[in-house]
Amino acid sequence: MVASTNDRLARALQALYARVPLGMRLGLDAMRASCIEAEHPERRFEIVHVGGTNGKGSTCARVESMARAAGKKVGLYTSPHLCRFAERIRIDGEPLDDSLLLGALERALDIGRDLSFFETATLAAFLAFADHRVDLAVIEVGIGGRLDATNIIERPVATAITRVAFDHEDRLGHTLEAIAREKAGIAKPGVPLVVGHMAHAARAVIESEASAIGAEVVGIESLAWGERGENAFLTQNDGLPCAYQRDNSMIAWALANYLGIDDTAKAEGLARVKWPGRFERIDAPDGPYLLDGAHNPDGAIALKESLASSGQKVSALVFGAMADKAWPTMLRVLAPLASTRVYVAPQGHSARATRAAADPVACSAEYPGQAARDVEGALALARSSAGPTGLVLVCGSLYLVGNARATLLGLAQDPPVAL
Repeated sequence: MVASTNDRLARALQALYARVPLGMRLGLDAMRASCIEAEHPERRFEIVHVGGTNGKGSTCARVESMARAAGKKVGLYTSPHLCRFAERIRIDGEPLDDSLLLGALERALDIGRDLSFFETATLAAFLAFADHRVDLAVIEVGIGGRLDATNIIERPVATAITRVAFDHEDRLGHTLEAIAREKAGIAKPGVPLVVGHMAHAARAVIESEASAIGAEVVGIESLAWGERGENAFLTQNDGLPCAYQRDNSMIAWALANYLGIDDTAKAEGLARVKWPGRFERIDAPDGPYLLDGAHNPDGAIALKESLASSGQKVSALVFGAMADKAWPTMLRVLAPLASTRVYVAPQGHSARATRAAADPVACSAEYPGQAARDVEGALALARSSAGPTGLVLVCGSLYLVGNARATLLGLAQDPPVAL
């Protein structure tokens, strides 16, 4: 009996998830060998490569939307997924359907027999984009840059680093300079590197690393954005209208310049962009929710500033984070936003058996609040306090945002994994 597409895809995803314990392995040797065996699918289309601590995914989404508005066939590769694994690999704005995803995954699993979860997913994206002859692939770095699996890309059209802040210190280093050096590893000789606003120490490292290999650093502050260094058009016509996204819009606009996209297409793409789980409002039948993937202190500060600039008041907070994140620091920023706080452990597929969610009871000890047993219960507790019109903010982990989004919208969910 011939197995159905659904059965085969379930087995392929099971085989892929069996590679999660390898984590997000840093190093290019295994990935390079697999791409050679696959006859270099990553060389068959133009590429924009985007890294950074926060904002890289939404910047990629903007560039992808602008390129599609210009008539290009575009692939988009991002991580992690919120609900379905297929969200990571998109062609012309849509996640791969089951048959296309199955074909890419089975080939990647077979070619890259020793690859990690993230490496396999990256190879599958390259194979899918090559098979479907995209004109452009917009590729998000997974972690760091220098040794990230996506960095086998040899000559992108342009690269970008959105922000540099503290996250993944166990892998990237414990100073901004060390983290910046890892992220600067995506710079390529003769290729423009667009950088967002960041601490001077991080910027200095990036400029030094880029200069050493002959990459041109282009700061968004050097572009003609208007009297106050901001482009009012970008702020007013962005499909993701919140304060912390302004830099990402400017970076995407600059990247689109290197792709030869005209201003009309850039404006159209910017207005149409959507990026779920990032300052995303969901007006559910029981009331409004705001979902944001703020999962480190820098993201928490950006979220707070965006709420202040938008004038939105939070009635109840649902917070959950992984134990190895700086969640007490995040809570110091976010907890004062609401008098009602509900804490819950995000439900995800851990890369390390020892990795766990921050204990909701421990969160409550930092700032008083209720501990919920699961995400559905946490949303119910928050809504009962906020009433039908109060805004419930859900944040602290992309795991949690994916869990909440699936619950609120009735979506199917593959196991979340932060790789």
